[in-house]
Amino acid sequence: MQFLFIHQNFPGQFQHLAPVLAAGGHKVAALTLRVKEVQKWNGVTLLPYTINRDPGQALHPWLVDFNSKVTRAESCYHAACALRDQGFTPDVIIAHPGWGESLFLRDVWPDARIGIYCELYYRPDYPHTGFDPEFDGPPDLTNALRLRMKNLNNHMHFAIADAGLSPTRFQADTFSAAFRDRITVGFDGIDTARLVPDDTASLSFKSGRTLSREDEVITFVNRNLEPYRGYHVFMRALPRLLRERSRAHVLIVGGDEVSYGACPPKGMTWKRIFIDEVRSQIPDDDWARVHFLGRIPYDQFVTLLQLSRVHVYLTYPFVLSWSLFETMSVEGAIVASDTAPVKELITHDETGRLVDFFDGDAIVDEVSMLLDDPGMRERLGKAARRHVVRNYDLHSICLPRQVQWVRDLAALDPRAPESPCL
Repeated sequence: MQFLFIHQNFPGQFQHLAPVLAAGGHKVAALTLRVKEVQKWNGVTLLPYTINRDPGQALHPWLVDFNSKVTRAESCYHAACALRDQGFTPDVIIAHPGWGESLFLRDVWPDARIGIYCELYYRPDYPHTGFDPEFDGPPDLTNALRLRMKNLNNHMHFAIADAGLSPTRFQADTFSAAFRDRITVGFDGIDTARLVPDDTASLSFKSGRTLSREDEVITFVNRNLEPYRGYHVFMRALPRLLRERSRAHVLIVGGDEVSYGACPPKGMTWKRIFIDEVRSQIPDDDWARVHFLGRIPYDQFVTLLQLSRVHVYLTYPFVLSWSLFETMSVEGAIVASDTAPVKELITHDETGRLVDFFDGDAIVDEVSMLLDDPGMRERLGKAARRHVVRNYDLHSICLPRQVQWVRDLAALDPRAPESPCL
């Protein structure tokens, strides 16, 4: 069979599925912005395309998002036409539609089966508005209209997609009833054989300091440091946390950009805004125990999780981070926000400790309790790993489920002999 993946930053969520299809003897290609020329990756042919924009277009601000998606979709359409004219006819197309590229692929290959990765459907009320009044701004009824326009891309994909795949029930359930029945819930998968506890883990810094499991290490991880992932709440809890934990080192991972939500004021970053807010409350000696690591290589990231005594994870009701699963896999003791979809993964006092997202004092109390109770840390960490191994392991659970989803999508004859992956 022939498969075509669409993802502007391929492989993204398909980093395991695409190679296993290629290993099964199928012809697998991917259209992506990530490469500038044709190349091979784990048996997958990566095909570049470029975006053509008309910078002179004047648009209603509610259409800016959709215009960007249509622009990408047109560019991907032309690249797909060129691929079709070279004789490539995919049986199955698997796309992340979030940036719009796959909008017109049914016009290129009308007989292909199309599956889409359903990350989020935007709702005009909770959970996408009204959760954090500090950043929602004043009540604005037009915000609901703006979010409805943001869903144009989703609705147009409903018309062309045969099936959807969503990583959590919470994310799947944000989608409208018109498409929800076509969505299978299946997480991307965690390599629990690689992500294991390591009592010898240590991490060295440019300053010459090395931290190990002997040190009291608290970790906090975002892709980018911003309110959607509770960075502001964590920073406001930091003065008391440092004051009460005089030996603790706090390791903060995350970039300065914006992944979700509103941008900071021009010329500022959320990271700097909340450092400035709390810095005067923290003595220099305490501040020296706060380490902003930026974005780090994955092997260092795994080591960081392995040496952490307590990991703090906060999020709005939104897309769930892989880092939470990864922390659980290494037997991390976790303090997490009592928000959806975290509660799909963390059961209070069984696989972690849950706190109110906005309650900085409760976060400090829970972190301190775990730091003082190695027995509880061990109990929660082992239960967390068991839960991830049993329900989210890449090779035994998630990848077979994804392959079955592809098999169903391809509508293969169930009597046909199965290949290693189909």
